[in-house]
Amino acid sequence: MKFLSTPYNHVAFPLRVWGGFLFLAIPAALLITVLPGRVRRRQAARWAGRLLFAAVGIRVHITGLEHLPKEACFLASSHATYLDGPLLTAALPPRFGFVIKREAMKMPLFGWLLMRLGSVFVERFDTKGAMNDATHLIQLARQGVSLAVFPEGTFRAEPGLRAFHLGTFLAATRAGLPVVPIVIRGARRILPGDTLWPRAGAVEIEVLAPITPAGKRGDDARALRDQVRAAILAHVSELERAHAEPQARAKAAANHKSNASAKI
Repeated sequence: MKFLSTPYNHVAFPLRVWGGFLFLAIPAALLITVLPGRVRRRQAARWAGRLLFAAVGIRVHITGLEHLPKEACFLASSHATYLDGPLLTAALPPRFGFVIKREAMKMPLFGWLLMRLGSVFVERFDTKGAMNDATHLIQLARQGVSLAVFPEGTFRAEPGLRAFHLGTFLAATRAGLPVVPIVIRGARRILPGDTLWPRAGAVEIEVLAPITPAGKRGDDARALRDQVRAAILAHVSELERAHAEPQARAKAAANHKSNASAKI
């Protein structure tokens, strides 16, 4: 679907989106602050997200929710824009929390609200901290906590599904929990990674069939990671798919070179 380049898309629509966000952000933040229980707070965030997307005219179509297991699981989603978190918050049942980079804790008010919603913060740069966070994820998984993650870790302005980090899949294998792949299409078109000025558009969120780890070893975690990425890659847009494999190969080569250097 093509959207015409009009003054509405360039000026009026972004103002409408940010105006709607500011209008809903204050009551939503108050509810998240005062409501008892994480499920209630997540329900408030969910309805605030749904109201925002409906009010500003961003059409969100969700399919495959029947694939979500009733028991605990991990969700692994493609990640291309700042919209992805709010989109999944609006789309998913409130039993799911999010795994988020630790830097978000330092953001004024936003970090506090994420903690109130039961988000799990993980380290991306410090090796020891990352290992401790992986252990914490395993403990949460064994306790039956369901979490949604963006296994690419971050996103960039250019398209392409990037290599997946292993931590989530290691936690899933150790706890024996399935991982549900999720594909988000259209969000990058609305809010590219290099801007906060949105454009009109529509989003499709597709929940794919869960994938169960074959065992509890490191090789099983790597196999699970590769299976989940392959499932997502098969359902992303052609543009994302075309740019995905060269990036993944480049990262794999860089990791191999780093490991080889460490052995010398």
